[in-house]
Amino acid sequence: MTDTPPAPTPSEWVRSWIYLFAFLVWTVGVAVICMPMLLSRRLTLRVVRTWIRGIMFLARIIAGIDCRAEGHEHIPPGPCIIAAQHQSSFETYRLFLDMPHPIFILKQELIWIPVIGWYMTRAGFISIDRGAGAGAMRKMLRRTQAALDAGYQVVVFPEGTRVPPGESRPYQPGVAALYSYCPEPMVPLALNSGYFWGKTRILKRPGCIIFKFLPAVPRGLDKETLLTELRQRLEGAGLPIR
Repeated sequence: MTDTPPAPTPSEWVRSWIYLFAFLVWTVGVAVICMPMLLSRRLTLRVVRTWIRGIMFLARIIAGIDCRAEGHEHIPPGPCIIAAQHQSSFETYRLFLDMPHPIFILKQELIWIPVIGWYMTRAGFISIDRGAGAGAMRKMLRRTQAALDAGYQVVVFPEGTRVPPGESRPYQPGVAALYSYCPEPMVPLALNSGYFWGKTRILKRPGCIIFKFLPAVPRGLDKETLLTELRQRLEGAGLPIR
C-alpha cells in the first residue's frame, strides 16, 4: 500500500462530476420523498438501504467503482463491534449492505446535518460529543451496549476521522473503552476505499474497493496491546491500490 496511484485523467474528473450531480439528485429526491417514513424506524432503514443501493448503482455505472467484501466468516452471527479503517465516506454507505443492521458511532456534528441527520438519528446512530469529556464517553458506552444487547452490530472508527491511505493517526481512547466495557467480539475491518473514493468527495477513480474482515481480536488484552494489535492487523492487510 505504499505505491502511489497515477494522476487522475480528464475522463475520471468528468465522470466524477457527473457522478456527484447524480448523487445529489438521488439523495435529495429520496430524502424528501421518503420523509414520512421517518415515523417508523423499520421503514427508515428500508429507505436508507434503498438510497445506498442507488448510490452503489450510480458509482458502478458512472464512475466504474465496484466493491468486494472478504472474510465474512469472521463476522459472528450475533452482535459484535466492527473496528474499521475510515478512508472515505464509501464505507459508511456500503456497510449497510454487508451487515444486517450496523449502528455507527460518529461525531455529534454529523447529526446536525439537515434532513440527513434525521435519518441518522432514526436509524439509531450513536453520536458522541468529543468535547464533553468522561460523561460523553460513559453515555457512548451505555448506548453501544444497549445496541449490542438488541442484536445489532456497532461500527467504530478507531482513528475517529477519515485518514488517507498511507497516513497514520493515533487511535482514539473510545475503541479501547468499547473493548473493555463490551464483552462482544471486536472484528477489525481493513479496506482500501481511499484510493478510489477520495476524501475530497469529488474525485472517484475506477476500480474495486475491497473490505476485508479479519479474525476477532482476542479478549483480555490491555489498552496498549489492543491498540497495537488493531493497528498491525489493519495496516498489515496489504490491500491493492488499483
